[in-house]
Amino acid sequence: MEVQRVQSLSLGELKELPIQFIRPAHERPENSKAVEGVTVPVISLSQPHHVVVDEVSKASAEWGFFLLTHHGIQSSLIQRLKEVGHEFFALPQEEKESYANDPSTGKFEGYGTKMTKNHEEKVEWIDYFFHVTYPPSKVNHHIWPKNPQTYREVNEEYSNEILRVTDKVLEMLSEGLGLEKKVLRSNLGGEEIEQEMKINMYPPCPQPEVALGVEPHTDMSALTILVPNDVPGLQVWKDNNWVAVDSIPDALFVHIGDQIEVLSNGKYKSVLHRSLVNKERTRMSWAVFIVPPHETVIGPRPELLDHQNPPKYSTKTYAEYRHRKFNKLPQ
Repeated sequence: MEVQRVQSLSLGELKELPIQFIRPAHERPENSKAVEGVTVPVISLSQPHHVVVDEVSKASAEWGFFLLTHHGIQSSLIQRLKEVGHEFFALPQEEKESYANDPSTGKFEGYGTKMTKNHEEKVEWIDYFFHVTYPPSKVNHHIWPKNPQTYREVNEEYSNEILRVTDKVLEMLSEGLGLEKKVLRSNLGGEEIEQEMKINMYPPCPQPEVALGVEPHTDMSALTILVPNDVPGLQVWKDNNWVAVDSIPDALFVHIGDQIEVLSNGKYKSVLHRSLVNKERTRMSWAVFIVPPHETVIGPRPELLDHQNPPKYSTKTYAEYRHRKFNKLPQ
């Protein structure tokens, strides 16, 4: 069955949205605006170590989200990552379709559309490209774009940098829990920890006030580390309000995911978030999901449990966790 790509719809100069993209009234951005005057935490890795640990721990407990600066990834590499992503989505449609995925058959990697649906069968205003970037044993280069020609080189270089940042963030999260710094990394698969790259492409939308790029959700990952282009749209849920995230050039957006919430027995919170779309401009983001191998057993760390703080989550494999979702949707 031929899939209707959102980018193609957008290029067709729609005047109004097809009904399947129009959200229920309570989900529409026009009826659920972000609170003003509230800003998300911004944390610089240039600070003394104990200061960074305290700030990361506080942000992860109170927000489940923070922007990370002075992380050591070169601005030129982030720029090249964005360029090759833009170039892929600018390819002829027929060439992009040669990389099409098919989630109904278990083929999740590749070029796709409408990744999730809610119970009312509303769909999201997004196309994407998704593939595993680490570890090498899980990487399928056949599904990576051949054009632009530098796509593989740039993404492999970026993956190595994200691996370094991931180590640092997980060490700080471990220390913030009073654990040895390698504990969380070990619980998430150690050297076999996985990275999944998802390039999100939200084309101009004729009615952005009634549509969503991505509906409210928490990430099933342990961490999500994301860089956006300069078109705003990400919002996070805090104190019963949506808070708009303003980007800082080259800052990394760090989301705490469900697996870290479980391991920390709820001290760190996986962040509920959504993506808005724009009427005039294309929004894009490059999200790297840090996930354990499917067979990894995930549960609250025993050192964090006692009679006053019993386990809030069951212990199960990551594969089992993937079949359920936290219910954090605003009522």
